[in-house]
Amino acid sequence: RPVLEKRRARSLGIVSFCKTGIGMSKHSSTPRPLTSGTGSGLHGVVRVPGDKSVSHRALMLGALALGETEIHGLLEGEDVLRTAAAMRLLGGETEKGADGIWRARGRGNGGLAEAADVLDLGNAGTGTRLLMGLVAAYPMTTFFTGDASLRSRPMARVSDPLSQMGASFVTRSKGRPPLAVIGTASPRPITYKLPVASAQVKSAILMAGLNTPGITTVIEPEATRDHTELMLRGFGIEVKVEETPEGRASSIKGHGELKGRKVVVPGDPSSAAFPIVAALILPGSDILIENVGLNPHRIGLIDTLIEMGASIDVKNARIEAGEKVGDLHVKHSHLKGVTVPAARAPSMIDEYPILSVAAAFAEGETKMLGLGELRVKESDRLGAMARGLAACGVSLDEGEDWLTVKGNGKRPKGGAHIAVNLDHRPAMSFLVLGLGAQMPVSIDDGSPIDTSFPGFVELMNGMGGTIAAVKA
Repeated sequence: RPVLEKRRARSLGIVSFCKTGIGMSKHSSTPRPLTSGTGSGLHGVVRVPGDKSVSHRALMLGALALGETEIHGLLEGEDVLRTAAAMRLLGGETEKGADGIWRARGRGNGGLAEAADVLDLGNAGTGTRLLMGLVAAYPMTTFFTGDASLRSRPMARVSDPLSQMGASFVTRSKGRPPLAVIGTASPRPITYKLPVASAQVKSAILMAGLNTPGITTVIEPEATRDHTELMLRGFGIEVKVEETPEGRASSIKGHGELKGRKVVVPGDPSSAAFPIVAALILPGSDILIENVGLNPHRIGLIDTLIEMGASIDVKNARIEAGEKVGDLHVKHSHLKGVTVPAARAPSMIDEYPILSVAAAFAEGETKMLGLGELRVKESDRLGAMARGLAACGVSLDEGEDWLTVKGNGKRPKGGAHIAVNLDHRPAMSFLVLGLGAQMPVSIDDGSPIDTSFPGFVELMNGMGGTIAAVKA
């Protein structure tokens, strides 16, 4: 069974680990309330932090590759730094040089060591799920924990296919962390069709396939971001991607040798989403965001905003480390409501919170479909955005997996104080809303923002934003 009985948990020592809280994250120990108020248009040339998805994968594969891997532009947010710390516990060498470049020196495929301590991933759901896959194909036991948000998130969608490969798991109810991965000495290759499109689940299985003999295949009903496949190829692993009647199939040949390389991390499009929307809703705005990753499986938000009438132009398009990159010129625009099909969700699942803010300023209804995945993110993002928008005077309808925002082309009322539930994306989304609303909007805690976008407040205020700490 994927989840073993409690008595087995005692034999592994995980019960005492759960009770004592070894390695528990202190992420939320000091709340940092923030507020934003209406300001003038945004202007300037900026760069957002490195792509979080690419950064996680570069650290993991660099710690497996023979030789040295140089990582330029690594996102130094809390989530990624937790992954770096976890790879060190597993025997990899990852450190930042005096020149600002991160370097990883690997042990070779199959060379990970059993961690002497619990892996505390903080708020990093991506790091947790991918590492669960990586260690599942090793004959060792690895313990995972995180902050309150991570410990509330179900991991069964990852443990189920990894169980088919031979690993076992001890978790709390509903597959939640803290958890233990009991890896297998004889991993089995599988062909697994994803019940729901998820790049994290796909990547976890492919990571397990690295140390598994034979061919491991994942079939996805809707194409998701392909950073894992691109980076595996870049490190020398044989990866095959093809369209089949059942969906897109990604296959990896196990026991290949990874070779150290130079990785240039593009700016994170999920982070760029916030200054993009802020510029669109604030009259007079005219900004340039340099070096943004434009992977075709990550630009659903940009496509949607352009459909809504946004002025977003791509400049200096290029390829860096296998990823499409460009500079985005964004101007204030009059937006109109559209219907966003469910099929687009995999390419913009993290951007729906900020899209709902753009929709609040648009004229007409914006219908967002296929949002069930938002219920199991760092928080119930769908419910959180619906409640927060309503508190700011925005008219909307909410369903189990859909949201309709009814804009009138005018500035929302604002004036609300929002609880963000330790979730960085709603936190930034409501601060952006406050920049354009009639009255200031405040959030109870801005500290989670550092997990993905360190320097967010400084970047926004440097362009003319008005975000400030709430005075006690």
